[in-house]
Amino acid sequence: MHAVSPADAVDLSSGLGAAALAGLFLAVTLGAIVPVVPTGAAVSASAAFAWHNEPWVLVVVLALGAAGAYLGDLATYAICRLGGQAMARRLRWLRDDEHLGAVEDRLNAHPLQTLLVSRLLPGGRIPVLLAAAFLGLDWRTFLVANAPACALWSLVYGAMGTVGGRIFPEPWQGVVAALVIALVVTQIVALVNRRRSPAAPGRS
Repeated sequence: MHAVSPADAVDLSSGLGAAALAGLFLAVTLGAIVPVVPTGAAVSASAAFAWHNEPWVLVVVLALGAAGAYLGDLATYAICRLGGQAMARRLRWLRDDEHLGAVEDRLNAHPLQTLLVSRLLPGGRIPVLLAAAFLGLDWRTFLVANAPACALWSLVYGAMGTVGGRIFPEPWQGVVAALVIALVVTQIVALVNRRRSPAAPGRS
């Protein structure tokens, strides 16, 4: 296995090109603001492709995934802080006031833990960001607490993609496997979370 030269590091055409990496960053950033893009699946698929071509690019994929998630969360938080509940309702981010109250209680008690968990639970991120904004959570607290949450999220979905890439010999097979793994895991977690949600308001 030969060392990667500076020239090789600049030229990513053999694997994920600069345009594809930029596209990943934009997709994750926009998906964090408009939650219709499967951002986790995008990170998983990119990680699987990187594993087959240039494994070192996997680090870049994870970094861009975390950075895009962080920037998107920051934009969402800023929109909610500036626009308030009226803006959140207009964007259809706010639909369940009662559930939001329970989230606010958890966020008040454990901001870092709540942000970490929300990033890994399907549908859990937006309510926590709304609660943080409406509570007036200090900007510095949000900026510091959300960074490890985004890093952990990117690492988890990147790991799913790496598993898919290792199982199958062809890059396209690894990408498909990564997408399937990410979507299946997301649906399982969402199902478990929905079954547990009636008990959520009673938790401390």
